[in-house]
Amino acid sequence: MSGRVIAVVGPSGVGKDTVMQGLHAALPKSHLVRRVITRTAGAVGEDFDAVTQREFDALVQNDAFSVHWRAHGLSYGIPKTIKAELDQGKDCLVNFSRGALTEAAREFPDLVVLNVTAAPETIATRLTARDRETADEIAQRIAVSQKDLPPGLDVRYLSNDGPISETIARAIALLCLQAAPDPAGPDQTDHGRPRTVNAR
Repeated sequence: MSGRVIAVVGPSGVGKDTVMQGLHAALPKSHLVRRVITRTAGAVGEDFDAVTQREFDALVQNDAFSVHWRAHGLSYGIPKTIKAELDQGKDCLVNFSRGALTEAAREFPDLVVLNVTAAPETIATRLTARDRETADEIAQRIAVSQKDLPPGLDVRYLSNDGPISETIARAIALLCLQAAPDPAGPDQTDHGRPRTVNAR
């Protein structure tokens, strides 16, 4: 059985990269997709393949991407190598732009969208702490987070306001996935209490 593409979306400051890393660590059969971006190599954040715009355009011409888009002055591409991972039955976690979801749904019929949300004050606090955006830019990013997603998609909503461990547990439940076994046993935490998953 082929895997699914799990498109992780949400505004800057909501914690998409942290959620994706946490899911990848908890799900041994998942694959974390490395995007191609026209961003300077070594930039803080996700692991990605840095290319120039000229190199990116050449990749588009050579049909190297399953999906590609432009946002925030940069070009982003999902390499076609993702299909080999899907054919092996792996669920592929991809950081997507909401503007590319309609194209993604055409390319990947079993697409699932994990929409990561947080309270506006939480996003504002995180963006302010990283000191990369002005107050106006922060307000714009929060406004974008309130916009609706394209219709007709399989969307799961995930709040990331609390501890990341709780967020990951909710995400696993929402995606109907099986996490790696806990060393303390399948039905126990390391404190000997029954395990519960909060899927609120």
